[in-house]
Amino acid sequence: MEKKNKGRKFSILLEITKGYKKYFLLGAAAVILSALVAYLSPIITSFTLDYVLQGKEPSVPPFVMKAVEVLGGREFLMRNIWICVLTFLMFRIFDGIFVHIRGRSVAQSSEGLAKNLRDRLYEHLQNVPYDYHKHVSTGDLIQRCTSDVETVRRFFGVQLIEIIRILVVMGMTISIMSAIDVRMTLISMISFPFLIGTSFLYFRHVMHIFREADEAEGVLSNVIQENLTGVRVVRAFGQQKNEMDKFEEAHRVYSDLNYKITKQMGLFWGGTDAMSYMQICITLVFSSLFAARGELSVGDVVLFTSYSGMVMWPVRALGRILADMGRATVALGRLQEILDVPLEEEPGKALTPDMEGDIVFDHVCFGYDEYDDVLKDISFTVKKGMTVGILGSTGSGKSSLVQLLQRLYRVTAGKITINGTDINDIDAKHLRRNIGIVLQEPFLYSRTILENIRIVDSSASEEEVYHAAKLAAVHDAIMEFEKGYDTLVGERGVTLSGGQQQRVAIARTLMQKTPILVFDDSMSAVDTETDAQIRSALKGNRGENTMFIISHRINTLCEADLILVLENGRLTQMGTHEELLAEDGLYRRIAVIQDMAGNEEEVRG
Repeated sequence: MEKKNKGRKFSILLEITKGYKKYFLLGAAAVILSALVAYLSPIITSFTLDYVLQGKEPSVPPFVMKAVEVLGGREFLMRNIWICVLTFLMFRIFDGIFVHIRGRSVAQSSEGLAKNLRDRLYEHLQNVPYDYHKHVSTGDLIQRCTSDVETVRRFFGVQLIEIIRILVVMGMTISIMSAIDVRMTLISMISFPFLIGTSFLYFRHVMHIFREADEAEGVLSNVIQENLTGVRVVRAFGQQKNEMDKFEEAHRVYSDLNYKITKQMGLFWGGTDAMSYMQICITLVFSSLFAARGELSVGDVVLFTSYSGMVMWPVRALGRILADMGRATVALGRLQEILDVPLEEEPGKALTPDMEGDIVFDHVCFGYDEYDDVLKDISFTVKKGMTVGILGSTGSGKSSLVQLLQRLYRVTAGKITINGTDINDIDAKHLRRNIGIVLQEPFLYSRTILENIRIVDSSASEEEVYHAAKLAAVHDAIMEFEKGYDTLVGERGVTLSGGQQQRVAIARTLMQKTPILVFDDSMSAVDTETDAQIRSALKGNRGENTMFIISHRINTLCEADLILVLENGRLTQMGTHEELLAEDGLYRRIAVIQDMAGNEEEVRG
């Protein structure tokens, strides 16, 4: 299983680096050239000190000496010492150029990788089954799509290139030092095994802490998201103190884990710093002793000391790179969990038939799991253009019934047909474009009222928007705002009252001009007079539209052509208002209670 997961992660990396591999390769080439130029600088210093100034045999390749002889030999360089200085400066300038190329190329490749990854995640989340979103934490998803993506980007943008640099640096250092003095090379690398071993131990130790910290950050993000989304409820019930306690607890867990990581990093960096400085001291002491005995030149002492310091820091950074690799591995695994969620698939033929026709529920059963049926053996027929009212207690399956119609969930038994076509054989986008649904708790975007209503059809004229708003009985209320339709709606519609939110959502759905309309208790927040006004406007405008209205109000349902009564997931009554009043059942009991309540209000009035 672990090998399979690694294989999937590798395949994802190939996909998300598509189009940006050339920048990564260019950055890798710049790293190699930069390391090459950087390591030639100490050689120039050593050559100048030993050969030019003291006349000693230099530790340089033969072709360098041939080039010097062509120029005029040691005497020429002594008279023109500026050539050595200029050569040194030129190497440093080239080093800066290569570093710039590296930084730019790495930035392009890492940002491109992050873009591809975000796009892939966002597209995937748009197409996973509806049920997935009902069972996953929004805050955790946000954290994964932001923080975890950034962790992956940072590793591939910084640390992966650093690995290449470390390998090049170690290879060049060992080869150059070995060519001068093998004995000093071994002395200069005494601490390497300890540094590398410490790095791997540190990596193994902090790996699980990174996962815990990532998960804790997801919990913290979810607490913040829920608090800000439900700010009305928090204020209404005076839960600020409890929310602060919940936030502080989640933040404490997250902070403790990060402190634990920081403490481990402090121990690692402190220990490896001590090892690095100790190694430089050892190199300096031994090279000085050998120089005093005439076995090394002053230039060689400078070269070995410089190289020892230059190679120690990259090797020391191996621990940080491994730690970041662990963090990136954890982050990539959490992102992989999202991408592993199966996409919503077309169960049938993906047809696009005419949706204006009879709707038939034929012995339909549905359950969120195989042991719990929410709807049991539901059968009824809705003729084209009918208005269907649905009544039932909380949890009776009313919302599930209309969600099956949009195939947000699939029936577990039986079938639903529209105009003779099984909805499983209808293309999902075509099906949902032709079934407009208004929920009891509508979601409005942080945009203007005009943009919220026109979101289903951005090309719609303002007159069409006004017409839909008038049908939803919200036009006059909108015009009372200082900016009218340009009024900015807060997130989740907090600028508007509950009834206004519902009516704006109704107007938005009407803009779809669908042959089937579903109102899922979407007029519960409006008064009975406005409710009647909306229904009257819809009745006069709907043409051949088929409507489903879920409501607890008998006054809202009484004019429906067909009324369905659901109890515990079963269809217990079906008929017109008059027929159901004549039967002993839930419908008549609720009608009597609401009629009595209405009479009492009239008496008090």
